[in-house]
Amino acid sequence: MGHEAVASSVLEAVGHTPLVRLRRPAPGDGAAVLVKLEGANPTGSYKDRMARAIIDGARRRGELAPGRRVVEFTGGSTGSSLAFVCAITGHPLSLVTSDAFSPEKLRTMRAFGADLTVVPSDGGRITPDLFVRMRAEVDRIVADDGAFWTDQFHNADALVGYAELGREILAQAPTVDVFCAAVGTAGMLAGVAEVLHGVGATRVVALEPATSAVLTTGTAGPHRVEGTATGIVPPLLRPGTHDDARAVSEDAARELATRLAREEGVFVGTSSALNVAGALELAREVGPGRTVVTVAADTGLKYLAGDLFG
Repeated sequence: MGHEAVASSVLEAVGHTPLVRLRRPAPGDGAAVLVKLEGANPTGSYKDRMARAIIDGARRRGELAPGRRVVEFTGGSTGSSLAFVCAITGHPLSLVTSDAFSPEKLRTMRAFGADLTVVPSDGGRITPDLFVRMRAEVDRIVADDGAFWTDQFHNADALVGYAELGREILAQAPTVDVFCAAVGTAGMLAGVAEVLHGVGATRVVALEPATSAVLTTGTAGPHRVEGTATGIVPPLLRPGTHDDARAVSEDAARELATRLAREEGVFVGTSSALNVAGALELAREVGPGRTVVTVAADTGLKYLAGDLFG
């Protein structure tokens, strides 16, 4: 769909997001840092791409009959995005979430009509045990209601949605020497990496908070970077998907979120700031004349109720 066309549905408004070059935070003697602003999607998150692809794929194969209930466990934007897509496509939706995640996200899920099961957390922290308990609630809903579980951690349809993100980056950026992003389900990194690796020697770096550095140290831990680091190596992060991984300071990312808003006008949440922090480190390392690309996963509007912005 061209930018001048009238969309027949809000689903057609997913994607087509801007890619911008950072100025003030970027190292003067380092690579250019480009950020894909996925907050421009209809619900303010790149998860709109994934949700649309997963529901489309299941409907196309006949796995998801008209009117059948959908279920997923989610700590962040996946829930809002699935609720948005299910509202348009006419599927009732049950979401299992937790008080560890921002109240704005839970309210957004409800605003689109989703039914929520809220699992209590350990003092607001995201722990590996929390996801185990959330998954148990999903199993109960599948058994009780015959719901279709979208299974975002294993669902390869997500890669279809994120491959489009990769193609957009290639169309917008003159070159992509390094691509980096934090992983939760790893669907975005895997979908983009497949496209970038397919056309050249782009280095793909998986990022994670140092407070739960499973990819780099094998050690999970509690953290507060929503949408990332679930305590496992995600199944979609298959061998060859990324070239290396690195841990990024959660505190540095939280501080950077404020700087990005005030110095650059880029208004993002914790995981996006972690992505940019990783990209800035890589830009210093690879040096001038190169290009590092990362993704701002969503908008800072989703984090105003917390303490991110003071």
